[in-house]
Amino acid sequence: MLPGDNPSRRLLLTGGAAGLGTLLLSACGEDGGNTVTGRARGEGDAGYISGDGTVEQVAADQRRDPVTLVGQTLDGKDFALDQVEKKVVVLNTWGSWCPPCIEEMPVLQEFWENYAEQDVLLLGLVQRDSVETAQAFLRSREITYQNLRDNGGGTLRGLQGATAATPTTLVLDAQRRIAARVSGPVELSTLTTLVDDVLAEDA
Repeated sequence: MLPGDNPSRRLLLTGGAAGLGTLLLSACGEDGGNTVTGRARGEGDAGYISGDGTVEQVAADQRRDPVTLVGQTLDGKDFALDQVEKKVVVLNTWGSWCPPCIEEMPVLQEFWENYAEQDVLLLGLVQRDSVETAQAFLRSREITYQNLRDNGGGTLRGLQGATAATPTTLVLDAQRRIAARVSGPVELSTLTTLVDDVLAEDA
């Protein structure tokens, strides 16, 4: 189990890319009705599906093709993943309407403060919030890492279906392949370990 993992959370270490398409999602505290399982029972609402913090890692020799991502930042600048020079890219889907996203945001900010000067980019992918709403939300929480604006879900289309739950955090390697995924709120120690593992590859 990764350091700092909650014992109630399930750790899934997968040796192949197939695991990314079969991630198990289960009840998550008060948001249990909004998981895949809860929604199948007719619980929750149509607002979002949350994950339970399940962690997946994919061995370097068994990762799928690179993902694609283009869009605009909240301040209107064009962004293309294939132009990023950082070795590791961390993507996080979120919305101000999503309680687990709000819960994990201080964790992501702390991670960014620890890694901003390293070979890592942290990028938030705003979902279903207007630019104005997202900007106000981020300012109120003193979030400083970069975010892409929502474009009707277009930012998710090149991510190989890996972001069904909100929030989801993906760790991409230097080839922009998915090296790890956390479905649901991520803990600082978990994210740090996942990123450090990828940074250490071919070091």
